[in-house]
Order: sequence, then C-alpha cells, then structure tokens
Amino acid sequence: MTDEPDRRNLRILLLCHSFNSLSQRLHAELRALGHTLSVELDISDAVTGEAVALWQPDLLIAPFLKRRIPDAVWRAVPCFIVHPGPPGDRGPAALDWAVLEGAARWGVTVLQADGEFDAGPVLAASFFEPRAVSKGALYRAEVTEAAVEATLLAVARFAGGEAPPAGLSGEDRWRGAMPQSARRIDWAHDGTATVLAKIRSADGQPGVADELFGQPCHLFDAHPAGAAALHGLPGAPGDVVARRDDALLRRTVDGGVWIGHVRSAHACGDQPPFKLPAALAFAAQAAALPERALPLLQGSGEPPADDDEEWAELRYVETGEPGARVGALSFDFYNGAMSTAQCERLRDALRRVKQRDTQVLLLLGGEGFFSNGIHLNCIEAAAHRDGDSAADESWRNINAMNDVALEIITCTDRLTVSVLRGNAGAGGAFLALAADEVWAHRGVMLNPHYKNMGNLHGSEYWSYLLPRRLGADAARALMQRRQPVSAREALRIGLIDQCAGCGTRDFTAAALRQAGERAASYNLRERLMRKQQARAADEAVRPLADYRKEELSRMHRNFYGFDASYHVARYHFVHKLAHAWTPRHLAVHREAAGR
Repeated sequence: MTDEPDRRNLRILLLCHSFNSLSQRLHAELRALGHTLSVELDISDAVTGEAVALWQPDLLIAPFLKRRIPDAVWRAVPCFIVHPGPPGDRGPAALDWAVLEGAARWGVTVLQADGEFDAGPVLAASFFEPRAVSKGALYRAEVTEAAVEATLLAVARFAGGEAPPAGLSGEDRWRGAMPQSARRIDWAHDGTATVLAKIRSADGQPGVADELFGQPCHLFDAHPAGAAALHGLPGAPGDVVARRDDALLRRTVDGGVWIGHVRSAHACGDQPPFKLPAALAFAAQAAALPERALPLLQGSGEPPADDDEEWAELRYVETGEPGARVGALSFDFYNGAMSTAQCERLRDALRRVKQRDTQVLLLLGGEGFFSNGIHLNCIEAAAHRDGDSAADESWRNINAMNDVALEIITCTDRLTVSVLRGNAGAGGAFLALAADEVWAHRGVMLNPHYKNMGNLHGSEYWSYLLPRRLGADAARALMQRRQPVSAREALRIGLIDQCAGCGTRDFTAAALRQAGERAASYNLRERLMRKQQARAADEAVRPLADYRKEELSRMHRNFYGFDASYHVARYHFVHKLAHAWTPRHLAVHREAAGR
C-alpha cells in the first residue's frame, strides 16, 4: 500500500452496510474510470480487517455505513467517508434533519476517516437545492448525483497526489439520531405541509410512530391530497376518511394526506412487523371506507389534467396533434415493488390506453424506480393469512407481472418505449425490455438478474426478450454475473437504446419531446409494419406461451419445490436481517482467495 499513489488507476475497496443504489452507482462509475474494485459488507470489524488484508487496497471508500470504520483499518489505509450532508454537518441522520426542516441548500461531503465521527479532513463537497420530497427520493436523485461528483473528484485528487483545496470545511455541528418526538404528528394542530415533512423525513426507515384505527404503527409514503379527494367527506383532523387503491386518506387541519404504507404488528401475525400497503395492513377497516378513485381517463374520453397536487399510482396523459399523438402512462409504485393487485390495475390500464388513438406509448414507471418486480412484502404477508401461503401469492404475483409484460409485447400497432426515470431491477428490468425501445438517463442503474433472490429463475418473458437484444451467450452471461449495470454500460452492450446525459426531470421532458418527433415521423407506418412482421415471425418460430410455460415451470419449483432458497432469501429481505457474509460476486477479494 502507498499513501500517495502516483498512478491513475487504483485498487479500491467499497465498504458498505448494504450494496444500495448509491454504492452500486459509485461502483459502476469508478470501474468505468479504470479503477479495480471489490466490495465488502460491513459485518464486523474483524471481517473488514480481513477484507483489507486480502484486497490490499490503495483506498477504501465507504458510501453507506452505520458504524465507524475500525481504527486499525483507517490507520492502515486511506478511508473516504461519503456523508450525505454539507461540510461541518456531523451525525447519522443528516438527511432526516434536512427534510424535516426544509433545508434550502444541502450537500454531500467526502471526508477522510479519523478518530472522530464525520470529523476528518474534508476532501471534496458538492451542493444542491433539495426538493420537497421524501428522504428516499432525495437520496436516490440529488444526493446520489452530488455524491458521485464529490467522490470522483476526491478520488481523482488522491490518484494524482493532489492535496484538497483549502476552505472546504464548514461550521462544525453534531446532530444525533432523530428521536420520534421530533417527528411526532399532532393531528389536531399540524397542517398538511408539516405532516408531510415529518413522514417524508422518516421515509425508508424508521417511519413515524403513530396510530391507525387504534392500532400502533409506523407511517411511510405520504402524499398531499387535493380538494376534490376530500370534497364531501366528513371527519375531524386525524380521521381516516377514504381509500384509493392501497392508500388511506387522513385529514389534517387544513387538508389531507394519502398514507401509502405502514409497518404494524396488527398485520404480521407472530412475526416482527414489516412494511405493507396501508389498506392491506388494515384490510377490514379499509374495506368499510368510501373509495376515492382517480379515473385514468375522464368520462369524455380525454385524459385528465396532469394535476401534481393529486396523487395516484397510475397516471395517463396525452400530447400532440391527431395522427401524431403520444400517450404517457406512469406507474409510480412505492420502491418499485408491484403486488398482484397493482399488476392487475396496470394491466387493465394498458388495455385501456391501447384503445386510444396514439402513435407512441411511453411507459414512464415511477420517478424513483421504473420497477423492481414482484412485491416481496405482500408475498410475505400472505404467509400469515388463513388459507393462503407465500408460495401461492408468489405464483399469483409472477403471473400478474407476466400479464403486464404480455400486454406490452403484443402492442404492435404503435411504438412503445420504456422510459427509465429511476432504477430497475429483477422482473422490473425485464418488464422494461418488453417495449420496442428502452431509454434511460445517466443516473439509472439496472439489475437485470434474479439469482440474488435465492437463485430465482425469473419470468416476465426474459428468455425471449434478453437474447433478442444480446444474443444467447451474452444473455446467459449477464444473468449469471449478478452485477448492477449502469445506463451507460447498458447502452454499450445493447441492453438499452438511449442514455441521456441529464437528470430525471430534464430527461422526462426530453423523452416527451422525442416521442412527439417519433409520432410525427414520416416512416412510422413502415416501422410499425416491420414490427408486426417481426412479432408474427417470432410467434411462428416459438409462441410466447411456450416461453411463459417454460419459465413458470422453473418458477413453480422455486416457489413450491424442496429447495427453500427463495423463501429464505425473501424472508431475510423483508425483515431486513443483517448480512452474514458478502456475496462472492461482489467480494472479488474473497473469490480470488478461494481459488
């Protein structure tokens, strides 16, 4: 090891609590620059020390940690900490405080580990103006972009032997973990903006401790309710007055909020509570509430106005002149997970929009995630319902996902485009491939594989869709590799068709403009004719039903067979159990040592 390498390409160890979206993005960006990387999950001090001894890194980078780096490690090798706060900010809940307090300016700091928590020398920083969104949404967008910028700058300076510029340190401020008392909602006095800030600051973990229907629970996934949703509904602040899809509408002193997810022991039997859609966790109480559905299409046949004040999982808008119309369908499912019921609603929405007179159909997914496939938490909940099982719900869910994919594949009378505004994983990545084209922006990460979930075989017609893009050998290699793929790398290998060099918001507008150009293009009719001929030829060689049958026969063994690996992995994922080891496909240093 050397303190100041004089070469550009470094041997880097990523140390992280879990290989989350930011860790994956940095892994991809650093590898693209020519650095050699391995990953170790932060399991124990001894394991971290062993990883350093095996890998002999020039540099250790910690993009997501919940514990201090051991003294023996940071004294032996330079360790860069990626902190989601501006210089001078210290503590484990930086982003929680920023969201709760509505910070007008925020940043990400890369600092070098020393004996104090978040107090080492500042190596680089990047700043942004936060949106009024959840902690998770901010983390996946602005924080990740700032973290990539600051980390790559710090690594470049380190590789070149440069000292960080002076003046990066800010006013030192330590703030500990945010207590529930700081987030406690006073329904009799808190307005909608305050309620949203409190729930959004706790998004992901730990949630806001509260009650629903007299049962203690934690609240997540909150959205403002428009006046139309509340119109004519009696109730006092704090009352739950309606439902929409799987969300519950709760009054505030000046309006209302939709609460999409909760964590409650009420719905989890004898298991530790885990996160569920609110109307599923309180199914009996939700069934007695009036439904405030937001129509996908209004009675006149025209799509509804794109009212950002009113939340809905499914939204559809149209733009353009007759004969050159673009339809855009978004499906913004929490964390990208798609339950059986959500898949069925999306399938029905697709059938409706396919009846519209449009020339291009954009599939927008959600802003944070395009899709992550089947809903493992809803599947776990089925294991605790009388007369049901996790295997049965898994079977229902994968069949419903397949129905959605089939609607897209067989939509041959218009151009279909999957627009990846956020990450896509497992079945969600292959759902995107069901469209004619796949567009993404530079920040998107894809995980086009299933095996990390207990060697799950996967479906969604991937055995048809993936070889069609990559060829049989490359498709097989990608599925076995289990590595995340950046949008830039996905474009290089042919997995996607376009990678825009911008962020989510600019990307969505650009995609709509480009779709309008496609809809008005002189050769669209010819292209659609070729598409129809290709689909007919493929069907003659091997019907889609045959691909589905073969995939599902393998999935049936995953769900109902003697090997319980999928169910064990699903249980660990849902209950957020600590990792016992780092998977070998990430821990290159351990793979090499085992040879």
